[in-house]
Amino acid sequence: MTKKLDNDKHSVEQWVDEYGDELYSWALHKTSSVETAEDLVQETFLSAFRNFDSFREKSRPKTWLISILKNKIIDHYRKAANNYVSLDSEDVQSGRQIAESQFDKYGQWTPNNMGSYWEEDKHLLDDPEFLKILDICMQDLPAKWLIAVNFTYFSGISSRDICQELNVRPSNYWQIIHRSKLLLKKCIEKHWLS
Repeated sequence: MTKKLDNDKHSVEQWVDEYGDELYSWALHKTSSVETAEDLVQETFLSAFRNFDSFREKSRPKTWLISILKNKIIDHYRKAANNYVSLDSEDVQSGRQIAESQFDKYGQWTPNNMGSYWEEDKHLLDDPEFLKILDICMQDLPAKWLIAVNFTYFSGISSRDICQELNVRPSNYWQIIHRSKLLLKKCIEKHWLS
């Protein structure tokens, strides 16, 4: 038994050296938090060590580790979603401010002099400066909105499951996503395009 445990430990230690940086980069991209990414990668390797017997050598170790990490990230967001079950007054107030800033007193869309920039064919996600501003703007979203955006665009979870996790109706969920995108657009235009 001790020899098998030593082999398991040796394999996982090797994987830490081989895949640790890649897993960390991926977790950081999905969570936008250095501390959270570090914790999730550490939890991934601990889980791999504890469940080493379930590793099927039909797949590569990296594939197995990424699937563990994906589940850890989803669990992280589920736990965060459970802490923010209902829209609080900050969310409602932010939504009203966004809506009011987009329409004039007659209920018509206000002209947006930045609109043409968004229509240009650019690869913004390849621009490190843009990604830095996007991260800052994401952190400015109300907590529940941030969770909804992360679930929607970074986790691959279906909208039905997201509604269940956030305990919201589909119409409320789509309103949160729409308002989040408007707030992100406004923040990016303010900090990156000005």
